[in-house]
Amino acid sequence: MSLVPFEEKVWLSSPTMHGDELRYVTEAYETNWMSTVGENINEIERLVAAKVDCGNAVALATGTSALHLAMKLAGVKPGDEVLCTDMTFSATVNPVAYEGGIPVFVDSEYETWNMDPVALEKAFELHPSAKVVVLAHLYGTPAKLDEIRAICDAHGAYIVEDAAESFGASYKGVQTGRFGDTGVISFNGNKIITGSAGGMLLTQSEADAKRARKWSTQSRENAPWYQHEELGYNYRMSNVIAGVIRGQLPYLEEHIAQKRAIYERYKEGFKDLPVSMNPFDSEASVPNYWLSCLLIDSDAMAPHVRGEQEPLYKSEPGKSSPTEILDAIATLNAEGRPIWKPMHMQPIFRMNPFVTREGDGRCLTNAYIAGGSVGQDGKPLDVGSDIFQRGLCLPSDNKMTPQQQDVIIEAVKRCFA
Repeated sequence: MSLVPFEEKVWLSSPTMHGDELRYVTEAYETNWMSTVGENINEIERLVAAKVDCGNAVALATGTSALHLAMKLAGVKPGDEVLCTDMTFSATVNPVAYEGGIPVFVDSEYETWNMDPVALEKAFELHPSAKVVVLAHLYGTPAKLDEIRAICDAHGAYIVEDAAESFGASYKGVQTGRFGDTGVISFNGNKIITGSAGGMLLTQSEADAKRARKWSTQSRENAPWYQHEELGYNYRMSNVIAGVIRGQLPYLEEHIAQKRAIYERYKEGFKDLPVSMNPFDSEASVPNYWLSCLLIDSDAMAPHVRGEQEPLYKSEPGKSSPTEILDAIATLNAEGRPIWKPMHMQPIFRMNPFVTREGDGRCLTNAYIAGGSVGQDGKPLDVGSDIFQRGLCLPSDNKMTPQQQDVIIEAVKRCFA
């Protein structure tokens, strides 16, 4: 049977609109509240704060701007070492550098693909001056929050919780974004709830919320003229963008249910292949299933290398590689992507510290000693790098039909034929 490309592209994760969004945008237009104040902003701040149970939510232009203000609230200063999730999008850690901080990357673990608590403890041993931890929940899956929180409390560390990908996910009944001293949500165009752009800073502190709002509106002082006593930013959300988000928010649980169905259909479809799906702790957490990801078993990996911009792979019977699968998906007119390339592997951060579960993760190979990159437990010591090499993100758009997904599943199966 030949696999025919789809007439319309199946995206990785595109906006799913319902109609209510246009009503609130039109309301902003008709009432002329087109700037960074208005009822849409007020209402989404109220709704998100209530959903996450965080006390205060501050609507901002992007998730990255929310992360930047979180770094300022955390008190990051030039030269400060900040312990950061390693396998994530660069927006998680760039705001550390905006404030002159030095990101120290903490390796992942295999159970959730998030920050490894064991490696975090090692990072505090190696970098005892660090007092801020930036924690991301990868692909909508909560990290090991109890363990991480306990370690941070023991070291007196401030947690910035990057819940950009995990809005609606929960850990032991508590929403992600609620565990950190500050939390961040993204409403970027591919997120589970979107405004085409936009972000939200979450905090229990009313004083911190007020500071963030002030900073986000150029730090204008309470004077009849434009007076400024501290550095400010143009980070406040538009009332128009907020209208889109306001129309989206009632559909969060529906979107999560659709994403979960996609994840489970993939899992069932791949049950006979030497692969696994992105994992989560089913007893402690409920992910939002934002993206469905695939990890090829180590012994089923065909030869596969990545340069700085181009990959190269070779096909072998019964084996495959992420790039071969992504190429097969692309021929169907569907979009997949590689797993996030860990930050410690990025050219811009190659000189930054990196910590594994056994300590310093830099310079672990030796031409005369075999197995230098394998831990004492016999597993790869650089977990993030291993997941990046063997993993990929599958088309996860909640408008994809079961029939389209079946074709994608068949294409992946044929890569191992």
